[in-house]
Amino acid sequence: MSTVIIPENYHSILNNYETQEAIGLIKNLMQNKLCMALKLKRVTAPLFVDPATGLNDDLNGVERPVSFGIPDAGIDVQVVQSLAKWKRMALYRYDFHVGNGLLCDMNAIRRDEELDNLHSAYVDQWDWEKIITADDRNFDYLKMTVKRIVESICNTLDEVRYRYEQLDTELCRDITFITSQELENRYPDLTPKERENAFAKEKKTIFIMQIGDLLKSGKPHDGRAPDYDDWKLNGDLLFWHEPLQCALEVSSMGIRVDARSLDEQLAKAGCDERRRLPFHQMLLRDELPLTIGGGIGQSRICMLLLQKAHVGEVQAGIWDEETLNACRKAGIRIL
Repeated sequence: MSTVIIPENYHSILNNYETQEAIGLIKNLMQNKLCMALKLKRVTAPLFVDPATGLNDDLNGVERPVSFGIPDAGIDVQVVQSLAKWKRMALYRYDFHVGNGLLCDMNAIRRDEELDNLHSAYVDQWDWEKIITADDRNFDYLKMTVKRIVESICNTLDEVRYRYEQLDTELCRDITFITSQELENRYPDLTPKERENAFAKEKKTIFIMQIGDLLKSGKPHDGRAPDYDDWKLNGDLLFWHEPLQCALEVSSMGIRVDARSLDEQLAKAGCDERRRLPFHQMLLRDELPLTIGGGIGQSRICMLLLQKAHVGEVQAGIWDEETLNACRKAGIRIL
């Protein structure tokens, strides 16, 4: 059974028809604003990949990808879990140049996701990747990129509120940057998720940096695959979400590994067998471009801007009967 939180006195500001209309507006606005802010071009994304290429994302390392066979091709393929690696290869194959990048409308299935108000088995993201120089691999470039993404989100909200005057969503444009170790130092007795909630409630818009490596406590803030983000130059973007009274993560992103950081992180994660995969061999030989990239949750952005209490209000999915009954009684309209 999934976990569901029912906010007290919750009601959807928009009805079902208005919600569907608003989702379309948000997705069109966000795609255009991201492309302009980050100098991106939309490209077509794959729904599945050959696992032998090493291009699929293993996320925290425990999620099982959905697999199926294609008889005519004589191959078993995996539904993508994200496009973190595929995008970098695409920039190389499509002859993109420094300062420009790509944007994908990505759909994925995550069969092992623990379902709740914010998580479903279906993932929809704007997955983006951009070529940078070696001199861009620093905190200042990362922070500048985060600021442009936040501006795109807030500017989208302004236009949505102009169309739907009954919406009262407020977002903070000022971002508070903090490392995962600084966050642990600040709240040593809280779990990582509790730290995020406490800090986001205070600061409203936060970016937690350096996720994946072990903290002084001996545990990571959160899991990260060792072969896409550089754990020293990555992070998560979170907004305070009033309906659920929690931090809402809308993006995981970062400057990607170069040959040196990939070598270090594969060793730390005990994943040296990946060095044999074509993608990883190209990275270790410095044959792929240096990049920054990430994913921005489409349903999460819709939840945030439209003040929804459950992801099932903005995407069609599968839920257990107890969740559906609880939401129905509370007036939460699950699609």
